[in-house]
Amino acid sequence: MENSTNENSLSNNCTSLKWNEKTEKIIEECSLFAKGEKELAALIKEKANGFFKEDQYDVAAELYTKCILLDSSMAHYYGNRSFAYLKKELYGLALADANKAIELDPTYVKAYYRRASANMALSKFNLALADYDRVRKMIPTNKDAQIKYQECNKIVRRLAFEKAISSDHTITSVADSIKLDDFVVEANYSGPHLEGEITADFMKELIKIFKDQKKLHIKYAYKILLSVREYLLKLPSLVDIQVPPKQKFTICGDVHGQFYDLCNIFELNGLPSEENPYLFNGDFVDRGSFSVETIFTLFGFKLLLPNHFYMSRGNHESDVMNKMYGFEGEVKSKYNSKMAELFTEIFNFLPLCHTINEKIFVCHGGLFAEDGITLEKIKKVNRNRQPPDEGIMCDLLWSDPQEFSGRSPSKRGVGIQFGPDVTEKFLKENGLIYVIRSHEVKPEGYESHHNGKCWTIFSAPNYCDTIGNKGAFINITGDCLFPPKLVSFESVPHPKVRAMAYASSMFSFLS
Repeated sequence: MENSTNENSLSNNCTSLKWNEKTEKIIEECSLFAKGEKELAALIKEKANGFFKEDQYDVAAELYTKCILLDSSMAHYYGNRSFAYLKKELYGLALADANKAIELDPTYVKAYYRRASANMALSKFNLALADYDRVRKMIPTNKDAQIKYQECNKIVRRLAFEKAISSDHTITSVADSIKLDDFVVEANYSGPHLEGEITADFMKELIKIFKDQKKLHIKYAYKILLSVREYLLKLPSLVDIQVPPKQKFTICGDVHGQFYDLCNIFELNGLPSEENPYLFNGDFVDRGSFSVETIFTLFGFKLLLPNHFYMSRGNHESDVMNKMYGFEGEVKSKYNSKMAELFTEIFNFLPLCHTINEKIFVCHGGLFAEDGITLEKIKKVNRNRQPPDEGIMCDLLWSDPQEFSGRSPSKRGVGIQFGPDVTEKFLKENGLIYVIRSHEVKPEGYESHHNGKCWTIFSAPNYCDTIGNKGAFINITGDCLFPPKLVSFESVPHPKVRAMAYASSMFSFLS
């Protein structure tokens, strides 16, 4: 299946939604005061705008959908819903709605903004640039339009330059330019020292200084990164994990830079150890503004417990996502740009997925656009790259389950949606019993799909400080793989640094 967005399919997906109770109540209330469908749509739109301002994008999107069902001739209903989908990271839907809004009203400036934003999020920078160019010509006195065009143009030119030099020169590792002896640890440094191997005591001290909003010295930060890079590059793309009988094993989903919630997981479930192993299933960084603390904690435990602490790559362990959602900006703010480059290189070496006791398949996103994908094929995937737009690696990082059979274009605009029949066939062909994946916010932090053969686990409670969801993790034991034991938990307080605090102003539509 191609990754191009089938707009009719996407439209069908969103207009067949069952309204939640809040949406139904609002529609009923508005119906009491409206004279005709157009007036009702206008009243519902005002309610939707209110929910949007309160960061309740699910309700807002449903209400805009009702507006469209009542009056499909209004471009701004599609434009508003496109913006809600952008906030929900459903870039395929956002793009489809922006295109429809432009079709209805070619002079609707905001629709070009929405389309440019969706294309930016999908790394289609040339298409975004064309729309920003249209906008600045339509409203030549608008400073924001000029700035957006200039910033996008810089990205397009930078990528063209990088492509040119990569074809002309042998690519060297940024790790080769880092010499630990060049860094002097100042006498007044009060954090933990790392002269030899990482110890459990070092990790406890590291967590403590991070909680106190202090930094690990740059010398030791680089030492961790260089060591974890050396370890990860030797791993296969699919890692087999063996859990002995009676031993507990914990699987966590997205943590997204929510360091204090990560610490709460360890409070609830115990610190990682040989007796208490963990797998973190991608999206360690971005969004949350304590991503640096989060990733150094995870990498530290990986080095301390290489055979009892596992990490899968998520779609946010990528260059474009890190530029958009704040991790690159955070690393530059707390350390420097060279370290940001090193993180990009290290993320390329993270395994794409794991199996547990050869029976549970764990990946960040989901299953594949074509049949016949075996574990052996996955092991052979060259992962040392930025995520592609299609293929096995793309699907592992981006895909989502759907309720109905077959495959559909992704609402995100990348990857696919796969049904219960796809899951059943993949499991049967590979001798597996179920799939664990992450990638999606869920009210309780988890959700069962496909008759218990696919599970979503999401470990960032109150995502982005606005969603109000719980986080969750999964416990299994080596002799009791199914059903998984699910543990939900609430968010905990953190210092007053807002989510996306380090994101580029170019991507302000995401915050």
